[in-house]
Amino acid sequence: MNDEDNRSRHWFGESGRGGFLHRSWMRAQGFTDEVFDGRPVIGICNTFSEFTPCNAHLRRLAESVKQGVWQAGGFPVEFPTMSLGETLLRPTAMLFRNLLSMDVEESLRGNPVDGTVLLTGCDKTTPGSIMGAASVDLPSLVVTGGPMLNGKFRGCDIGSGTAVWQFTQDVNAGRMSQQEYLAAESGMSRSNGHCMTMGTASTMACLTEAMGLSLPGSAAIPAVDSRRYATAQRAGQRIVEMVGEDLRLSRVVTEPAMRNAVVANAALGGSTNAVVHLLAIAGRVGLPLTLDDLDAISRDVPWLANLQPSGEYLMEDFYYAGGLPAVLAELTDLLDERAITVTGRGLVEAASGGERVPGTEVIHPRAEPLGLGAGTAVLHGNLAPNGAVVKQSAVSPELANHRGRALVFDSIEEYDAAVDDPELDVDADTVLVLRNSGPRGYPGMPEVGNLTIPRKLAERGVDDMVRISDARMSGTAYGTVILHVCPESAVGGPLALVRSGDRIELDVASRRLHLDVPDEEIARRRSERHPTPRQEERGWVKLYTEHVLQADQGCDLDFLVGSSGPTVARQSH
Repeated sequence: MNDEDNRSRHWFGESGRGGFLHRSWMRAQGFTDEVFDGRPVIGICNTFSEFTPCNAHLRRLAESVKQGVWQAGGFPVEFPTMSLGETLLRPTAMLFRNLLSMDVEESLRGNPVDGTVLLTGCDKTTPGSIMGAASVDLPSLVVTGGPMLNGKFRGCDIGSGTAVWQFTQDVNAGRMSQQEYLAAESGMSRSNGHCMTMGTASTMACLTEAMGLSLPGSAAIPAVDSRRYATAQRAGQRIVEMVGEDLRLSRVVTEPAMRNAVVANAALGGSTNAVVHLLAIAGRVGLPLTLDDLDAISRDVPWLANLQPSGEYLMEDFYYAGGLPAVLAELTDLLDERAITVTGRGLVEAASGGERVPGTEVIHPRAEPLGLGAGTAVLHGNLAPNGAVVKQSAVSPELANHRGRALVFDSIEEYDAAVDDPELDVDADTVLVLRNSGPRGYPGMPEVGNLTIPRKLAERGVDDMVRISDARMSGTAYGTVILHVCPESAVGGPLALVRSGDRIELDVASRRLHLDVPDEEIARRRSERHPTPRQEERGWVKLYTEHVLQADQGCDLDFLVGSSGPTVARQSH
């Protein structure tokens, strides 16, 4: 692309009143004449917020990107966009992922942007930003904020999120005091960065790299490591080159790229949340990716990353052991060599340079995997006609094939009120069922699917049970937890018809989730069902609930699927 093709010339290259106004107002910030000479304008899309602790350092990272842009002859312009922190935002950051994507999309399309660097971190900011950029289709590069340093508590490494779930169960079981519980709090999160477990933030950072949208080797660099800032500077340099090459997002995020991301997720034992994000991204770029495709691609991929919540180590260790390139180097025969990265080189070519550091147990060699087919499995059956998901690496072997009596709860509040009751009618074989927690039912599909083990069972040493819901769970969580049941109960899915005492069968190997109730009884229950009217809604929640797709389609809004491109809109004055 030459300077005459840049979108920004429609703002800064115009003669007459329009160009005068656009250039004059930018001069108010102290920019010199040279920034209007036709050089590419790089929009630095920043999801910084102090309400999103994972992203609180992104303003500093933006400065490094700007340095790179200036060095390469571009004009960097930073702008804010909505920030989503799963740590604080209620009822769930997932409710606003699509709103963030709209913010990014319209900010890029409506401004004089020739290429963009997306600064992301906490888990919804990465897919939401990519979705928005995909619908504009400019040259785009992602710089993630990086994971925190390892958490520390009494001489041991502890992982963000994962330690919370474990310590909470230990308190309930009497294995940990409240004083110890509070003492662990300050040691878990001790630096800038997102969760340092292989939770959703780390998963999406790695999958973004596997898709080719970030610089190779960048996903696992700790947030406070100087190499994180050096990588951001290189990203600023590279995005200017990408504009010149017209290397648009749609040339990088292709069907081969999505396949490679799914392979990477399986090898990492990544988050189940990646499923809804990959499906949504695929929908924005027009790729026909389905739940069953994800399952088929993942089935025989070896599990190589020994990372919490399914393994032992944390992202800081992962980086020192070789990071994602070391994992991909073990899997080159499973990767689609047609995929390219933002460098313009093929992913397989980039992966071939990866090296697993010898003498560590963090990344296993291909010949000695932690397991096979440990990625996200997609279940079907009369309880989930359109699918449900489970993280196989987190499933307790003795529960992978299970039949038990259902105990049903209509809300997470109902469950929380009952979980400590010593008279609760529950045993270790019970299947806990939570409904009304899907995209429309909550709304937003919160991370409440990893239900706490009832106190009476925790005290007896029970640390896992089969749990089923139309909710999500944190990527930092673990256990035999069936999620994203489709259709969700709020729209009449079979989960709405389950009654306490019904028998439910789970067979992970056969990909089966079955409600052991005769079809005629299910039909009778359906005919008698009287959905509770929704409370009056307004604003974004109203728009969301009226248009959100189900989890098997990525939970995007129906009218956002696809792309409108980078067309320059009509003049503003």
